[in-house]
Amino acid sequence: MKNIVLCCAAGMSTSMLVQRMKDAAQKKGVEVSIKAVPVAEFKDNIATADLILLGPQVKYEQAKLQAQADPLGKKVAVIDMMDYGMMKGDVVLEKALKLME
Repeated sequence: MKNIVLCCAAGMSTSMLVQRMKDAAQKKGVEVSIKAVPVAEFKDNIATADLILLGPQVKYEQAKLQAQADPLGKKVAVIDMMDYGMMKGDVVLEKALKLME
């Protein structure tokens, strides 16, 4: 099972997106674990994550977080602002699955 972690400023706004992504995964029959955490908890979650997605509001953190993820061979990507704003869980899930191929 793949493990996707969404990081945002406080972990609140992404929790709605997480639910939409979980719904999309269930419809597609994809086994994936998805959770939202504040960016402050990045270090606590990097080891178990297969992919870390950042909310657009914290994309300025990407370079720093990717540098921490590189030694573990993990990818840190920013969620597209439109997909995030429209809460397109299915689209975000598709992009996440492609990033993990």
